Amino acid sequence: MNEHIDFILSKAVELNASDIHLTVGVPPVFRIHGDLKRFGEQALDDDYTKETAKLTIPTKLFTDFLSKGQIDYSYELKGIARFRVNAFQQRGSVSLAFRTIPTNVPSIDDLQVPEILKQLSQTPQGLILVTGPTGSGKSTTLASMIGYMNDTMRKHIITLEDPIEYVHAHRSSIIDQREVGFDTQSFADGLRASLRQDPDVILVGEMRDLETISTAITAAETGHLVLATLHTWSAASTIDRIIDVFPHGQQAQIRVQLAGVLTAVLSQRLFKTSNNQGRRVATELMINNPAISNLIRSEKVHQIPNVIQTNRAMGMHMMESSVKQLLDQGMISYETAMPYLEGDD
Repeated sequence: MNEHIDFILSKAVELNASDIHLTVGVPPVFRIHGDLKRFGEQALDDDYTKETAKLTIPTKLFTDFLSKGQIDYSYELKGIARFRVNAFQQRGSVSLAFRTIPTNVPSIDDLQVPEILKQLSQTPQGLILVTGPTGSGKSTTLASMIGYMNDTMRKHIITLEDPIEYVHAHRSSIIDQREVGFDTQSFADGLRASLRQDPDVILVGEMRDLETISTAITAAETGHLVLATLHTWSAASTIDRIIDVFPHGQQAQIRVQLAGVLTAVLSQRLFKTSNNQGRRVATELMINNPAISNLIRSEKVHQIPNVIQTNRAMGMHMMESSVKQLLDQGMISYETAMPYLEGDD
């Protein structure tokens, strides 16, 4: 049984699948370049998915899975790939979703994200947010930034992840990776503890709640560089989301704090290429400057896109211009780009 699931996962890696779905009643399904494709003809049964869950879920977490109905964890095929996994119960059976994590940490150049991320990675303190929907490559972009620091700087980097995805070796930097559920009970607990562990850089896999967001802002204020993700779609919506998490009476103070610590917001999407040979990233980048800080403090976040458009020399750009560039290069089709182009019918 264990050999069979490993065979399916190794074939998925061979076919460049980003995700693998195991669900009762259909064969294994791979997501390849954004499209779902069945692997084989044999439908999976209830026994197969339940046994796969037992084999792949760490023993320590299996009781939590049975009581909560879902669990996040990681699974590794030695020498091939690691996977971020979510096992969940549905209609009395078990389904599993595997996300492929390549063994090698990609570089900023490999990902073709903005080159200025290298410069931002050298920021001594502040808050850098990478945002976008699930599956838009946020974790990979952050891993590339950590990899750049690891190659070029002497830093103590602490990552808090759920689960650990890319595994970083110690090179110029020291990197301690902590997994929520194993090494710490929550992002907030791990983040508070990290402040006593002499970090230079702290990566927070996801800012999920008020406590985590508040502690991340405090960490950035007290001389650390904090990297984190949010499931928001633009720079302006990211700032609104952070402010709205706090009770109304605290929001004015949080605006002032956020205006002071925010370094940059990178929002990204992955688009299927026109030749169906892969996916390319389109980005929106906001770098905090006095004009943007003032808009955050004065509750005029809706004006941020105007500042981004007039500060292209700093490296800022809107999502629309990035999508247009991919379209002009022939990398993506007009149908793919159209929802992101203003003024097009």
